[in-house]
Amino acid sequence: MSKTIYQYVDELPKGGITVSALKALDAIVPGKWENLVGFTDTIKALTGETDEAMIQAIGDRAVHLYNDKSEGYQRAMWLYQTVDSASGALGTAAIANQFSDNIPILGNLIGKLTPKPEQAQSLDLGVKLVAEVVTFCLINGIPGDSIGDFLAALTDYGGEARIRMAALVCFDGLVPLGAPFIEKVLQTIDHTPPNELEKNSTFKGINELIPGNDTKSKRNFIGESFDSVKGWMSSFVSENELTQDKVLNTLSSAVEISTDKLNYAGAFLDMAVKYYAHTGTQTLARRLIERSLAEI
Repeated sequence: MSKTIYQYVDELPKGGITVSALKALDAIVPGKWENLVGFTDTIKALTGETDEAMIQAIGDRAVHLYNDKSEGYQRAMWLYQTVDSASGALGTAAIANQFSDNIPILGNLIGKLTPKPEQAQSLDLGVKLVAEVVTFCLINGIPGDSIGDFLAALTDYGGEARIRMAALVCFDGLVPLGAPFIEKVLQTIDHTPPNELEKNSTFKGINELIPGNDTKSKRNFIGESFDSVKGWMSSFVSENELTQDKVLNTLSSAVEISTDKLNYAGAFLDMAVKYYAHTGTQTLARRLIERSLAEI
């Protein structure tokens, strides 16, 4: 039996590598992210309600909405979680001696990481961006291929949604691929044949919810989605004066990650920092609570 929405929110970690990495990122791309955990506490924080009966009513309505299979909330939650687990699989597997000795926090992760090939990393980023488009559509009850609606909303992203996009740009773009990550991703998508895309674990993980009738059309949608946000990504990088070194130096102060083996830093982030599921759960909770309040 799947968990309830309040179980997901109650079980969000208050600390750990994911939270530390996101807090570090929030310091250089201020999005006013607050690590809201606990379903009742989240209701109170988002609504300002203190009346226990009202808080209970909002919570009950949110649970009802989440459980309604005709709504898109459960599929959105599945997407957020699947993206993280599929991406993490790409970071696991093999080389034990490629980290410097100054990463004690890795613990038993050492020896389980290997860098992704640049093609896989680029495709991973493209697929993650599409997951954001699709979850946005599911949560807001609009067609899953509504790139224009997503792009219009992106400029108003704040809190946990903004920090998720910041992590997408920094952890999946700048750190493993460097400054030209946008061009690398677009070129990779354009030159990857459908049978190669089908081998990408992140694509395989969420394939069924990517718009398109076949792999080629799904690849085209990934490319179209990424191309539509390249302007936003470029502006985001320049406005926040983001560089690979800046992101790595900020991260290294929070999670003691090595800055001298960039491929392996990317693999570590894939495996250990579950920002998509963490902030995605917070986004779902926010949307459900705000809608519930409006409907009561």
